[in-house]
Amino acid sequence: MNAQKDFTETSVCLPCAAAILDDGSSDIDARLAAFAQQQCQSSVRVRGLYMQRRPAASGCKADRVLVDIATGDTYLVSQPLGPGSVACNSDPQGFARASQVLRDALRQTPDLVICNRFGGLESEGGGFAAELLGIMASGIPLLTVVSPARVCAWQRFSGQASLLVADGAAWQCWLDAALNLRRLPAAR
Repeated sequence: MNAQKDFTETSVCLPCAAAILDDGSSDIDARLAAFAQQQCQSSVRVRGLYMQRRPAASGCKADRVLVDIATGDTYLVSQPLGPGSVACNSDPQGFARASQVLRDALRQTPDLVICNRFGGLESEGGGFAAELLGIMASGIPLLTVVSPARVCAWQRFSGQASLLVADGAAWQCWLDAALNLRRLPAAR
């Protein structure tokens, strides 16, 4: 694949928002964390959250923890429901605490904001939906992850923002385009 030419699966629009399609081919959370670190090392001002999964002490589903890219602070966003549970174990209070990171990012106007996921909570108007809308409205490039089941919801929510393949070169191409677009006088 030529990342310079075909950086999206659906070339509907250009930045300032994009979602990486989590096709299950790799640990997308670890790859997104590495991408964030790479950008920071390249002097790109990055703010936001990525997800880590940690073994749960109770033998339940793995704990989901959001990590603040700028500070390393962590936010537990899952709750133990017991080993036999098949229910969603998202902890709305954990997401509420972590949302401050995205609100701070909006005030700091970094070069890039990363949000761990556009998921079920956001597709229903909860989770980080308000923060994501604020970031998109501000014109700050926003990169998130979406599952195949949530693509239509992401497209409606974002106004047909770009959908990126799970390829770091595609992410870099999108970010370069977003940053170049922001530098244009008319983009301000």
